[in-house]
Amino acid sequence: MRTLRTSVALLALAGALSACHDSPRTGARTTAPPPKPAAVQITPAAGDKTVPISAEIGTTVTDGNVTAISLAESGGQPVAGALRPDGSSWVPAAALKYNTAYTAKVTAVGADKKPVTRETTFTTVAKPAGQSVNSDLMLADGGTYGVGMPIVVEFGSDVPEASRAGVVKRLFVTSDPPQPGAWHWFGGKQVMYRPEHYWQPGTKITARKALNGVSIGDGHADEDLTATVTIGRKLTIDIDNATKQLQVHSGDELVRTMPVSLGKSSTPSSSGTTVIMSREPTALFKTPEYTTTVQYAMRLTWGGQYIHAAPWSVGDQGVRNVSHGCTNVSTDNARWLYENVLVGDPVTTRNTEVGLDPGDGWTAWNMSWPDYQKEA
Repeated sequence: MRTLRTSVALLALAGALSACHDSPRTGARTTAPPPKPAAVQITPAAGDKTVPISAEIGTTVTDGNVTAISLAESGGQPVAGALRPDGSSWVPAAALKYNTAYTAKVTAVGADKKPVTRETTFTTVAKPAGQSVNSDLMLADGGTYGVGMPIVVEFGSDVPEASRAGVVKRLFVTSDPPQPGAWHWFGGKQVMYRPEHYWQPGTKITARKALNGVSIGDGHADEDLTATVTIGRKLTIDIDNATKQLQVHSGDELVRTMPVSLGKSSTPSSSGTTVIMSREPTALFKTPEYTTTVQYAMRLTWGGQYIHAAPWSVGDQGVRNVSHGCTNVSTDNARWLYENVLVGDPVTTRNTEVGLDPGDGWTAWNMSWPDYQKEA
């Protein structure tokens, strides 16, 4: 019996040793799977003949990265463009042509280090469907603006809520030095872009509304337009109804103080932050009560609030409010402001009876940054 037990124990030990010895050999025989080639998908689909002229070349790549994208007309004429920062699509530098065939090629390199190229040929629509919706980019190419200048796109008719995200996707802003920002709709006719804080003086901004052919409701947008502008020195204006004084700061330095007369109680000026929207040597004001021409008018709101020369109210300036909502200053002070301000200079009015209505002017700065970002 002892011999049998001993033999069984020895066999068990040998089996255990054999199992321990075989394990490494089994692992050594396991080989890693080969690196995968890139898998590339492109849109628009091949043969599609209903492509809008606002089309982008969509790219979906797995197990690899895009290394090259090209687009050319059927005759071989290349189309310029650039990849979106997130790599989701390639955006032509200008709207495509109507009723034209294009071929797009996308090359990606996979984990196997080998390039894979796919292509698609599609045709744009012969003409846009529905009514044209006009739009304006409120920048003059080559212009210089104040540090509060928002990038403003205005529409001739309301953009339905369902179309707004598609519109914003085709609005592009780059700044040097980079200052990230966000878009915000003020009603259906006005969308604005601003950074968290005022632009840095000297910033170069390029804005593009690449809207030609973009669907808006049952119609389409009308224009692809780019403007490059410069942000000038920092100048801000503060108007305080409590003191009836206007102060101008250049950078952080107070450079001018002047007395003002604001809107009387029946037609009060609006408290809040807007920007200079225009500089007009003369402006004609028409109301049910009066018609008059004023000098050195600087618009603050669409509703008709300006800073302007008002020689008739000099005796009231710094003392009481007698205007119909505008900020009255003397002719000399108005001339000085007119000669020194830029469109886009921020103007903050305080301590009046009413607040500034969102969208009554370029009111992008009259909101906290968290609130501004809630709707993009």
